[in-house]
Amino acid sequence: MSTYSIGIDIGGTNTDIGIVRDDGAIVRRDNLPTDRYDTAETYMEAIAGQIQRMLDATHLTTVQGIGIGAPNGNHQTVRIEANTANLRIKTPIPLGDFLTEQFGVPVRLDNDANAAAVGEMVYGGARGMKHFIMLTLGTGVGSGIVVEGRLLHGSHGMAGELGHAIVSPDGRACSCGRNGCLETYASARGICQNYREALRKVQPTANEPEGLTCRFVGESALRGDPVAMEAYDTTARWLGLALANAVAFSEPEAIFLMGGPTRAGEALMRPLRKYFEDNLLFLYKGKVQVLLSQLPQNDAAILGAAALGTAW
Repeated sequence: MSTYSIGIDIGGTNTDIGIVRDDGAIVRRDNLPTDRYDTAETYMEAIAGQIQRMLDATHLTTVQGIGIGAPNGNHQTVRIEANTANLRIKTPIPLGDFLTEQFGVPVRLDNDANAAAVGEMVYGGARGMKHFIMLTLGTGVGSGIVVEGRLLHGSHGMAGELGHAIVSPDGRACSCGRNGCLETYASARGICQNYREALRKVQPTANEPEGLTCRFVGESALRGDPVAMEAYDTTARWLGLALANAVAFSEPEAIFLMGGPTRAGEALMRPLRKYFEDNLLFLYKGKVQVLLSQLPQNDAAILGAAALGTAW
């Protein structure tokens, strides 16, 4: 008999909710406008009401658990902490305790990169692996690290900020206040900056495309555009260095990448694998795979959150 879990992905604009079967099929999904709610109480009640309607519509009386991927989520207290950027509600949101009380099932909450790592382990390419790293490339660079089949949280729950590993001490200014973080080279914004620099190098008389986006760079790279290829080569160089360093502390079986910039496929992965192997300590050469996530891009957030709610 199939079992089901609920995944909740919380963003600043929308809260996506899905009921997920144990084979990874999303049997029902819906969303709420996160920014409509002014208080934690009304927001939590709205989520609980939507879950109940979804359960009724699918004729389910119970689920295995509920998982929540959230910004500034504290996995120890199972709540979203106060003053979370991009959320209108600035008080703590004790969503875990509230949903446990409402539905009588275990609730787990974590940040989106950790949720993505568990999603890959339960539904994706990391099934059967006990040691791997998940890297999420987007507005920033997030990471989830799995060791001995468990997420690495650290002493205060903040482990896994590989996006803020410094790859170039005299490099670009980062939003964290330091210089040369990986995020400044491998995020969507970093890739756009790589493109600007590549344009000056490859075609110095050309004008920057109006409304430059990471998607444009990726699509151009897939067409073989030399400027975009140079931009992705820069991304791969810094990313390969950072990942080689990450291998030295956790010796994973594989490193998975997901997020918008990975849609460039081999335009990113081919140079990345080269730079990664070039920078690896000899002990690890040829032993660590660098792979794209096997979770569908449009479903990854829901699946990751739902995976937190399973007995993994």
